[in-house]
Amino acid sequence: MSQPSVILATASYDHTIRFWEAKSGRCYRTIQYPDSQVNRLEITPDKRYLAAAGNPHIRLFDVNSNSPQPVMSYDSHTNNVMAVGFQCDGNWMYSGSEDGTVKIWDLRAPGCQREYESRAAVNTVVLHPNQTELISGDQNGNIRVWDLTANSCSCELVPEVDTAVRSLTVMWDGSLVVAANNNGTCYVWRLLQGTQTMTNFEPLHKLQAHKGYILKCLLSPEFCEPHRYLATASSDHTVKIWNVDGFTLEKTLIGHQRWVWDCVFSVDGAYLITASSDTTARLWSMSTGEDIKVYQGHHKATICCALHDGAEPTAS
Repeated sequence: MSQPSVILATASYDHTIRFWEAKSGRCYRTIQYPDSQVNRLEITPDKRYLAAAGNPHIRLFDVNSNSPQPVMSYDSHTNNVMAVGFQCDGNWMYSGSEDGTVKIWDLRAPGCQREYESRAAVNTVVLHPNQTELISGDQNGNIRVWDLTANSCSCELVPEVDTAVRSLTVMWDGSLVVAANNNGTCYVWRLLQGTQTMTNFEPLHKLQAHKGYILKCLLSPEFCEPHRYLATASSDHTVKIWNVDGFTLEKTLIGHQRWVWDCVFSVDGAYLITASSDTTARLWSMSTGEDIKVYQGHHKATICCALHDGAEPTAS
């Protein structure tokens, strides 16, 4: 099979993962996932594999095969895996779980290589663009920076006591980090490199983005420059697009009928894909704020989506 240039996948409470032709809206592959719900999907940088974070395992599927079986299963978490992602070269994967741990997995070796204890259910984990720090957010409201070089927690902050941190996002150049919580608030910090490599957080802004929960926050990618946006997906059925310069509201994306669980930007930031409890995923134009494609096929809530429409990293 030749590799499609755009990989778009969604997962639902109906226990399926679906692959879609982004332009036509046609579903061309369905994977049955009977073991659990899928909480998070992520595509490897080389577009070869799709990771599905379930309960309590992570499964890796071949993007270019029609096999319903995973090529690999990662099994040492003991509860829902809520976060999964890859190092930029795709050599290792990170994950965060409601079992209170953050783990690192070498994709070429079995088992988990490292484990960090957050002591509360982990909802979100992001990798700093420097590739040497993981930032996690948990159910008790803690944000922690895990220094992978020193193999320890280098920083800890609690923006709002006992308010779950639902989603974290870091600007592509490492300049900002945003944390979204269950109160509809986004906390924004400037990230300053200290004298060591340790990242320092300088409070920049507090944004009351939604009246409901924020389920996902996401900063726009590098090729969106000079525009810089923050997308916030909410239980209020909307996604709001904020201009990072001053955090003014640019657009409100209206069309979903229920909670919006997930969102992902296209590589140039011109489009946004969203996933919702109304069973659909949608493709939005960032310039008009209109939905230009609806992906229909799931029978229950669609809770996560993954998109990779960029170039594969060149072999160095």
